[in-house]
Amino acid sequence: MKIREVVDALERFAPLPLQESFDNAGLQAGLTEAEVSGALLCLDVTEKVVDEAVALGCNLIVSHHPLIFHALKRITYADDVQRAVAKALKNDITVVSMHTNMDNARGGVNFKIAEKMELHDCRFFAEKTVMGIECGSGVIGELPEALAADDFVLMLKRTFDVECVQCNQLLRRPIKTVAICGGAGSFLLPEAIAQGADAFITGEMHYHEYFGHEQEIQIAVIGHYQSEQYTNEIFKSIIEEACPGVVTYLTKTNTNPIIYL
Repeated sequence: MKIREVVDALERFAPLPLQESFDNAGLQAGLTEAEVSGALLCLDVTEKVVDEAVALGCNLIVSHHPLIFHALKRITYADDVQRAVAKALKNDITVVSMHTNMDNARGGVNFKIAEKMELHDCRFFAEKTVMGIECGSGVIGELPEALAADDFVLMLKRTFDVECVQCNQLLRRPIKTVAICGGAGSFLLPEAIAQGADAFITGEMHYHEYFGHEQEIQIAVIGHYQSEQYTNEIFKSIIEEACPGVVTYLTKTNTNPIIYL
């Protein structure tokens, strides 16, 4: 099985045209015609992740966040991105990233978040069609049973291994309908309200965006890394189904740069 065939399977699930205009999903570094020796699946590509791939004998890394997001004018080992690119190339490791195309795809990042919460009747909100493909920036669904706001927050902490959840004023009504946008999803808060969601979950929001929604919707911000940490499980399922025999590994490297003290 060639690396190219694995990449093709990933892109059939989340076609690159689904990515946002600002994004740089797809092939990041390396060649795709080599036989795949193994695939390391991760959220971010760092030097430690490349080292992990080398140790496992993997010549393919599949990440959610692009290794190269902003254009590189030179590779001089001057920063962490340049060093990771250089190390990957030196070790003949191909890096592929499935970012906002995987956010927007059916069965993608937000559907995985919903699955972890056991939501049902999940559907896109902020829906759109790209090249005839139905997609959307967020997902909305129903909890198995309504929860009080404090129990809802405790559920999020357990499910996503979160040390703290940033919330606005706790709702004084049950939470049943939940809207989700992993990562930096605050731009969807108005749409979540318009859709009648009781709660909105995302990875990060700005201070002023919390104002003015008391008792309108429960905002729950769980951290960018925490909200998207299960994306590698999507990659694993795609590869195992479409490319039987390819060995896959979920990274053991925690790349979250934020710690809570």
